[in-house]
Amino acid sequence: MVDDPTKHAADRLRIDVSQEYECRYWAERFGVSPGELRDAVSKAGPMVEDVARALGKSVKDTGGSRT
Repeated sequence: MVDDPTKHAADRLRIDVSQEYECRYWAERFGVSPGELRDAVSKAGPMVEDVARALGKSVKDTGGSRT
């Protein structure tokens, strides 16, 4: 997750909805409910860009970076 400095770059590109703090973080970043986020991850997989696309969002819309 982006706000965890111990994670590697590859980890920042994935959403782990089994981790409650990540689910809350990404749901807020995308402006969706945690349930909507879980549904999107279930359909699109854990990659941030794929989830953003499934939600009709852009990674840029979240204020995040790709690094």
